[in-house]
Amino acid sequence: MTMYLNTDRPLKNYKELINEKYFVDKSLIIKLLNEKISTKSKYVCITRPRRFGKSSVVDMLGAYYSKAVDSKNYFNELKISKVNSYKEHLNKYNVINISFNTIPDKNETYDEYIGIIQNGIIDDIKTMYPDLEIKDFYNISHMLSQTNDRFIFIFDEWDYIFTNNLFEENQNDFLEFLRNLLKDQPYVALCYMTGVLPIKKYSSGSALNMFDEYTFLRDRIFGEFFGFTEDEVKNLCLINSELSFEELESWYNGYLTALGIKVYNPRSVVKALQNNHCESYWTNTGAMDEVAEYLKYNTLDIRDDVIEMVSGQEIDIIIDEEFRAGQGAPRNKEEIYSAMIVLGFLSYYDGYLKIPNKELMKEFEKALKDEAFGYVSKIIENSKRMLKATVKGDTKVIEEILHDIHNSEIPVLQYNDENSLSCVLTLAYLSARDTYRVEREEKSGKGYADFTFHPRRKNDVSFIVELKKDELPEVAIKQIIEKEYVEKFKKENEGKKVLAVAICYDSKSKEHECKIKEI
Repeated sequence: MTMYLNTDRPLKNYKELINEKYFVDKSLIIKLLNEKISTKSKYVCITRPRRFGKSSVVDMLGAYYSKAVDSKNYFNELKISKVNSYKEHLNKYNVINISFNTIPDKNETYDEYIGIIQNGIIDDIKTMYPDLEIKDFYNISHMLSQTNDRFIFIFDEWDYIFTNNLFEENQNDFLEFLRNLLKDQPYVALCYMTGVLPIKKYSSGSALNMFDEYTFLRDRIFGEFFGFTEDEVKNLCLINSELSFEELESWYNGYLTALGIKVYNPRSVVKALQNNHCESYWTNTGAMDEVAEYLKYNTLDIRDDVIEMVSGQEIDIIIDEEFRAGQGAPRNKEEIYSAMIVLGFLSYYDGYLKIPNKELMKEFEKALKDEAFGYVSKIIENSKRMLKATVKGDTKVIEEILHDIHNSEIPVLQYNDENSLSCVLTLAYLSARDTYRVEREEKSGKGYADFTFHPRRKNDVSFIVELKKDELPEVAIKQIIEKEYVEKFKKENEGKKVLAVAICYDSKSKEHECKIKEI
């Protein structure tokens, strides 16, 4: 059985995917790739964050192109079967399919790592071409050239040693291995390569400059094939009667392609549908730990931005360069944000940066609790007092907590603009998100409430917070009642009380005043 050349493994994996209850047909990407076969555009590198369906597409391509399998019964039912080029390329190619995440058991040297791959390909060639004359000085390129056949190369996790910071002194050697295998070689009919990180822009001798790169920020061709589109998520909701599209949208929406197409993280959507429950399905390992480290590189410079984004706001910033394989640790705010975009923790479109959705918001809330954020982490640590004081109606404690936050040395909490009070409230009530669904500017009754707190547990108290600057608390309470903000809670509460919380700031006295009324 071969390891990489003409293996049936991709078809087996893709068959399992097709059999899934929540399968989404992404086969039309094959039409675009068929157009690139045996052209100058045959080198394609597509990079996306983890969990955006890259490996699923890799398995699909291997199952479609490989002459080692007969996959027509599966693809005849998919969208690609209606395309003119469908039969021309179906199961017609020798396919070398490699996932670069295979590490030697001892994981000691780069030579061991690349040796597994090189020896595997050589053994496969010898097995598939037993009559091939192979001289001692032949490398893989020589051997493939001697076959007089054409090959499609499909590489998954091409950047594995870069994302895991492995063999740093040999990373250029790895790029040279790929260059020697692929560049200007007549046996290459198509090379499709995918991973998380874009190719290092100025690698040694621009080793992989033959590739056309399609990245999260720049891809205007393949964007809809990585992640679920809005229509695809709506169709999946028709299969599941437990979860509404609106709930999935609030949890997992927020990413945009370069063309402005909304895309959702497929893994999270499918997990929510399978479990009939929306929550964060982002595992707190790997990249999120890396991003937490990135935040610490430049905490003071980015702290205010992160606070604003956790408050639901966007940051106006131009990100020109993408974080790339082999670049090393990010050195400034733009590079930190670029890394976070590439890894999928921030969404960036048209010059605006934001936390894409509730799922990622939870990850940033965790990051803010780190002591590297100084006084911010202390505010969050004490935010349980704010929630208890609100439920008990202890307005004096609320005023004291807000006074302390306002007097911190964090510029964004100094009320320099209209968003600052919202940032203060977001941090003051951050711990409430463990037991409440917290909404900002939620439509309710005859208007939009500043903050609404919907309890997840039956015995907790619902409350509405209205913010005012240079107004009396009675004005805010009156607005909550007259605009009927409580309407949103009637079905949820079954007649239980709702608290109207007015928080006002006097710009002259620099003091807060709070009033709470039960309605």
